[in-house]
Amino acid sequence: MNLQLLWNSLAAFCKRVGRSMARTPLLLYYVLKDDKTTTKDKAIIYAALAYLVLPIDLISANKHPILGWTDEILSIEVVYDRMRKYITPEMLHRADAQLDKWIPTT
Repeated sequence: MNLQLLWNSLAAFCKRVGRSMARTPLLLYYVLKDDKTTTKDKAIIYAALAYLVLPIDLISANKHPILGWTDEILSIEVVYDRMRKYITPEMLHRADAQLDKWIPTT
């Protein structure tokens, strides 16, 4: 999965789940693109975001709606906690601006 495909998949995911759930993966995407992020951490972020947006699941959300989302949410939160050190005020601003484009507030 290349970055443009990941971006498009992330956009579709964010529009589907709403602002509150979309902000964390979007911030991880900006950390992934940052030159200061280590290669190892980029690989971890890429894997977590790919798992979030790809149709492959350990626990199917279609069969078990609540439990099915738990593995994705948990993986994103664990990775976010680890990557928090890379998040800058500019990334926060960019994420909010992008969410405004994707999911306008009323």
